[in-house]
Amino acid sequence: MSSNILDYYNIDELFSDEEKLIRDSVGKFVDEEIIPIIEKHYQEGTYPKHLTSKLAELGVFGITLSEDYGGAAANYTSYGLAMQELERGDSAIRSFASVQNSLVIFPISRYASEEQKRKWLPKLVSGEAIGCFGLTEPDYGSNPGGMITTARKTENGYLLNGAKMWITNGTVADVAVVWAKLDGVVRGFIVEKGTPGFSAPEMKGKHSLRASVTSELVFEDCEVPAENIFEVEGLRGPLSCLNQARYGIAWGAIGAAIAVYQSALEYAKSRIQFGKPIAQFQLIQEKLVWMLNEITKAQLVCHRLGRLMDVGAARPQHISLAKRNNVDMALQCARLAREIHGANGILGEYPIMRHSANLESVKTYEGTHDIHTLILGQDITGLSAFE
Repeated sequence: MSSNILDYYNIDELFSDEEKLIRDSVGKFVDEEIIPIIEKHYQEGTYPKHLTSKLAELGVFGITLSEDYGGAAANYTSYGLAMQELERGDSAIRSFASVQNSLVIFPISRYASEEQKRKWLPKLVSGEAIGCFGLTEPDYGSNPGGMITTARKTENGYLLNGAKMWITNGTVADVAVVWAKLDGVVRGFIVEKGTPGFSAPEMKGKHSLRASVTSELVFEDCEVPAENIFEVEGLRGPLSCLNQARYGIAWGAIGAAIAVYQSALEYAKSRIQFGKPIAQFQLIQEKLVWMLNEITKAQLVCHRLGRLMDVGAARPQHISLAKRNNVDMALQCARLAREIHGANGILGEYPIMRHSANLESVKTYEGTHDIHTLILGQDITGLSAFE
């Protein structure tokens, strides 16, 4: 078992050899390639571009995709464990992989024509092409059905007009999966970089996910070919993608929580105050035990969710519960770790503030904490708070 995996309940015994191999391979990569350089990129607000090809070589893109298109055909539990390890490094790197897998490879493999699958999937898996996903708009986040980006049928294809916001990888993407209303019905489109009328300016000034490229997508009479439309109609298309992404986030949050917990534990045992390590004080032990307790529960939730995903039995509400619980848990762990580190907790020498700031975004995107609360509330009461 990887030395970086916190496993108080011997959950490792529940994973197959293949699942553990994937997790440990990604974990080793995180230790050697990401953790040594990520703080510098975070401080400078840059994405470490050199990691893209290395992540592809590692097999991080297309983990669950069929081998027919270059994927690894591994199960969802393996994918989750990989996302856990990537976010132990940094949320931005996990976000990059999540978008590539869940928001670009998944919809193209599920809803695009065979010609489009053959054109894009091998390139996305190999890292030759980078993708992005355009759903959220400046005025429509939690209510995607209110989107005002439109598509109009033309002789040659479809004319897109509108804007998207908070798009991971947008500026550097070679292909965008974009959702727009065609005759009032939400449809998905593949938009290639360089298409006239399509631009993707980068958003600056972030205090979170600073090692990630975040962009706007702007469409001004942007015409895409007729064959670039997805077969799916309505919100079930983009929401199915978000379910995939939320699943990876639920696992990723555990990785961030493990990172701050391990840092806090090591610090508490080495920091001497009043003649003894602060780990000996009751208040510090209470914080550490809370973190251990919640991480262990989150691990059990994700293990069960992964198995449900593997057999196609997971409901969207199952995913909402895991995403909601685990991200909130990780953010609380980061705050407790900050308290344990004292003043040193704000320094880049430790991963605490970086993970804490990143998790503020993770708690918001792919469905806010409150929206997932209402999704679960509707499920258990049968009464919708959205009406």
